[in-house]
Amino acid sequence: MNTIVSLLLAVDTWAIALLVVLPVIGIAIGGGAVWLILKQVSKKRNAQKLDETSQKVEEMLAKAKDDCKQLKRETILEAKEQVEKRRNEFEQEMREKRAEQQRQEARLNKQEDQLEKRETEISRKEQSLDDQKKNLVKKTEEVDKLQEQLSHQQELVTEELERIAQLTREEAKKQLTDEILEETRRDCAVQVRNLEAQAKEEADMNAKNIISLAIQRCASDHASETTVSVVPLPNDDMKARIIGREGRNIRAIENATGIEFVIDDTPEVVILSGFDPVRREIARLTLEKLIADGRIHPARIEETVEKVTKELDQQIKEAGENAMFEVGIFGLHPELIKLIGRLKFRTSYGQNVYRHSIEVAQLAGLMAQELGLDVNFAKRAGLLHDIGKAVDHEQEGTHIQLGADLAKKYKENAMIVNAIMAHHGDVEPKTIEAILVQAADGISGARPGARRETGAGYVKRLEKLEEIASSFKGVDKSYAIQAGREVRVIVKPDVIDDAQALFLAKDIAKKIETELEYPGQIKVNVIREFRSVEYAK
Repeated sequence: MNTIVSLLLAVDTWAIALLVVLPVIGIAIGGGAVWLILKQVSKKRNAQKLDETSQKVEEMLAKAKDDCKQLKRETILEAKEQVEKRRNEFEQEMREKRAEQQRQEARLNKQEDQLEKRETEISRKEQSLDDQKKNLVKKTEEVDKLQEQLSHQQELVTEELERIAQLTREEAKKQLTDEILEETRRDCAVQVRNLEAQAKEEADMNAKNIISLAIQRCASDHASETTVSVVPLPNDDMKARIIGREGRNIRAIENATGIEFVIDDTPEVVILSGFDPVRREIARLTLEKLIADGRIHPARIEETVEKVTKELDQQIKEAGENAMFEVGIFGLHPELIKLIGRLKFRTSYGQNVYRHSIEVAQLAGLMAQELGLDVNFAKRAGLLHDIGKAVDHEQEGTHIQLGADLAKKYKENAMIVNAIMAHHGDVEPKTIEAILVQAADGISGARPGARRETGAGYVKRLEKLEEIASSFKGVDKSYAIQAGREVRVIVKPDVIDDAQALFLAKDIAKKIETELEYPGQIKVNVIREFRSVEYAK
């Protein structure tokens, strides 16, 4: 019984073991089968990917070959185009050179023909002159005979007249000469008095016309250039801060600087208007500093104006000293140095007076050196010639008179004072250096581009001036000289007589006034000249 129980227990144990082991074995076998299947699938996938990769590589190679062929074709075509273009350019250049050569040959042929004609004409004229010379010799002999006869008759008549008048020839000649001289003096006095009265009347009228024309043509632009400065703003909101509450800020800055601030609809700008260039510069620098600082109120405004005034005074002094060093003169009075520095903020017809004064000094010095004159005197007079323009907006009088007064005040040489007063011809220059300052001033002011006019506009104005003068009948040649301040017109003497020349000058001047815009005035000089030419052989 125990044996049977033991056998049953053993059978149960094996059954249980089989029940446990068999699933494990099944799982292992299934896993192995799955692994084999996955491996086969992976191999197929790898082979498929390899085929696809090989196919893509072949496609890329084929595409690269096609691209290379296409690039080669394009390169060949481009090279052919370049060669064709170069060949066309070369052919065009050769055609132009051949055409130019043909034109030169034609001109040479024409010149040869003209020379031949001239030689023929000269030969004909020489023959004609020889004939005329023979006739002249013959007529001269006849005239000599007639003169001898006439002289004999005059001697007889003179002797008879002396007998009748009871006067010798010398006494009669003296009496007649005295009577003619007395009569001529009376006539000349009357004529001079009439001419002086007429000249004064015309001069007064012409002066008024010149002044009115100068104001009409130059005042507007000149005032715009010399009385207005523009300050840019970072934005339009800054305008309200500049004005301030109830306008207190703008009133404070206007009172402190003496300059009018114009704030209108113009975007992001403030316009400063005033006749004093130094005060206008102070106002401009003050406003720029206030905008940069951001604190804008009356106390800050006064503080900034005071600071800027001191800085600008120092800049003016340094500018005057730099001008002295640049020109190479020394020993000027400190106040004159400051006045020279103030010219940096002064313009005349758009030309900066500070640079103009330095340029005049250098030009006068160069000319004085070439002529062996006093170079330092010429430079000093040139630098100070427009010193009156530093104060002409503050004091009454012309810049010439003001400059002379300043030179006298600060103990400048009397010849320097004369050069200042004579640089516009108001008085007679007493030295050659003063004349050089006149010339240097004219050169600096009249050169192209110096005064509100570009080089191209300068040339165009001169060409237009000559064109207007040449458009009148009887004009042979016309030249614009003195930098366009004078037009010289040469007329044909057989077409225009002396009386017509006077009216021609007036007509040309009137047409210039109508058709041309120019600074200052233009002198119209009509020349009528008759020449008689003879050759001594």
